[in-house]
Amino acid sequence: MTTFSIRNINVHPFSSFNEVIDYADDHKGILVAVNAEKCMNATQQLVDVINDNIGYCDGAGAVKAGRRKGFKNVERTPGCELWLHIIRRFAGQRKFYLVGTRQEVIEEVVAKLRAEFPGIDIVGFRNGFLQPGDDEKLAADLERTRPDFVFVAMGSPKQEFLMQRLKQRHPNAVYQGLGGSFDLYVGNFKRAPKALQAIGAEWLWRFIAQPSRIRRIGPYLRYAAALYTNRL
Repeated sequence: MTTFSIRNINVHPFSSFNEVIDYADDHKGILVAVNAEKCMNATQQLVDVINDNIGYCDGAGAVKAGRRKGFKNVERTPGCELWLHIIRRFAGQRKFYLVGTRQEVIEEVVAKLRAEFPGIDIVGFRNGFLQPGDDEKLAADLERTRPDFVFVAMGSPKQEFLMQRLKQRHPNAVYQGLGGSFDLYVGNFKRAPKALQAIGAEWLWRFIAQPSRIRRIGPYLRYAAALYTNRL
């Protein structure tokens, strides 16, 4: 598939959730959410991880960049929805492994998934607070349980670097980084109202809902300036 570039990050111009899932299922690797903040803050190490895997448009800014570069059919596929689309399609057919957030939250996530998707095969899960040596234990458990999909919710770029290491030991799987999606799934915080989602302003809602994030607004403003002056 042809990609477009945002600040040397290769992004796949997917037009639907199904297209993302079909491509990932065929190619394996790590699904990496691409948004304005990630584009502006990415180190070369993170750029290399994304370009070695499957970057997709998680943010409205990435979609706008793709369309300005000629990919008119590209659509936003939020990661917090994508993983649930994957589960809806493959629950009862494939195996899943979940990593991330606090222990009580991951247990709540697993319980809710098992209630919502009877027959789902969750072959393992653990919290996201890895101690020295836990990487090796986790990799060994993936080799043993052989999941088809591994969801890691630890925040970027920590989750991407972990998934890249895990992929070396268990390559025949689709990995996806989820940030705060587990907490969102169990209701610990809410997404933006549909009206803000529709106009591509979900990023603004995060600052309204979590004022402590205001210190992170800089990359969004720099991204917008670069986007509308064709410097991405």
